[in-house]
Amino acid sequence: MAPLLQSRAPAMSFSSSVTSSGLQSRPFTAFPIRPRRRILTVRAKIREIFMPALSSTMTEGKIVSWIKSEGDVLSKGESVVVVESDKADMDVETFYDGILAAIVVAEGEVAPVGAPIGLLAETEADVPEAKAKAAAAASSSSSNLSAPPPAVASAPSPPPVAVAAAAAPAPPATGPRRIVVTPYAKKLAKQHKVDVNSVVGTGPFGRITAADVEAAAGIAPSKSAPAAVAAAAATAAPVVAAAAAPKAAGATTYPEIPGSTVVAFTGMQAAVSKNMVESLSVPTFRVGYPVTTDALDALYEKVKAKGVTMTALLAKAAAMALAQHPVVNSTCKDGKSFTYNSSINIAVAVAINGGLITPVLQDADKLDLYLLSQKWKELVEKARAKQLQPHEYNSGTFTLSNLGMFGVDRFDAILPPGQGAIMAVGASKPTVVADADGFFSVKSKMLVNVTADHRVIYGADLAAFLKTFSKIVENPESLTM
Repeated sequence: MAPLLQSRAPAMSFSSSVTSSGLQSRPFTAFPIRPRRRILTVRAKIREIFMPALSSTMTEGKIVSWIKSEGDVLSKGESVVVVESDKADMDVETFYDGILAAIVVAEGEVAPVGAPIGLLAETEADVPEAKAKAAAAASSSSSNLSAPPPAVASAPSPPPVAVAAAAAPAPPATGPRRIVVTPYAKKLAKQHKVDVNSVVGTGPFGRITAADVEAAAGIAPSKSAPAAVAAAAATAAPVVAAAAAPKAAGATTYPEIPGSTVVAFTGMQAAVSKNMVESLSVPTFRVGYPVTTDALDALYEKVKAKGVTMTALLAKAAAMALAQHPVVNSTCKDGKSFTYNSSINIAVAVAINGGLITPVLQDADKLDLYLLSQKWKELVEKARAKQLQPHEYNSGTFTLSNLGMFGVDRFDAILPPGQGAIMAVGASKPTVVADADGFFSVKSKMLVNVTADHRVIYGADLAAFLKTFSKIVENPESLTM
């Protein structure tokens, strides 16, 4: 770090002899001006790497992988760790130069936003102190976990049954699983040339510990092994108490199915669950509308060779209809007022491995069809790689969900929080219809269902919007302009 700059103020002298009404002011003698007090800057030797807030809804993050290992020298702006937020995996950079002295939160573990996940030492001489600090923090957290055991004594009379129920989910670890290794165990495995894929972890959730690696290498277990076992036993007690608490409170319980496996939500699944529960507080209604798609299907056959997808065509049609019915693009967030959004951002639901995400086509009404299709392709690729930036999935003003490609003819969609409406599009299928003269013909039709927030959007508003959307789809020439 650059040394502190010191500056000395030169001595200044001046005198005044201005007279007024025969009076002469007293001359000022020369005097030195004292230099300003220097602001002392404290140079931190050890800095904490915190779990960042990667989105406005993120409360905790999961460590996907550490890009750097303990002992690596880091430069400011260099990527250190990959964190899974509620919607995407993002690289986290360091703001300082230094040495990654200790990894506090291992790969596969979860930490709340703002919690330290690693320690950065300024010099090699500070590394031992950082390691000691990390070890002290780990021991204090384990002691906090071991504090609740007295609650077991006050638990209801059948604690043996509760223990058995709590222990039951542990055995189903025979299927394919992700291997999680503590940093120290990984280091030992490299030293003793132990293949971690062949080691069975005894830590929480099957994590491979240093004792597991030592046992696989034929080395006498260290003294920390009994402590780890004791800690694991201590953490089991709060689980028993937590399992017994809902029963004591009279909460609804469900019978356990023998052989079933409990799988925790991923960050994305937890976010989806939270949003769906939130949506239950919004009064919604649904309107269905049949749309003839023969002309749209013919247009799609012409433009699909240029990379245009049916999703892009539907998003463009919805955006053009929303431009004529801005109330359907509005939102109500406080229950007291609603906001007319200045942009028409179409969020499109995409199923990806481990969850659901809605990439946003921003200003969809202003982009031409081909640019919109190109943008959509880029968003889907980023979504499947879990590389979307927050503004690329949380800025939607209207959502489109299309299950037509799966042959689904109709379904209802749940309204996302912070939006006024969501459109559910079914498959286009041949349908027998009669004209005004009573003649029958076969036309392709799809059923569109829209779920809307009834606080700001009324039935007549939604009916008018769907009529406009239907006209655009049935006469799609305007989509290519």
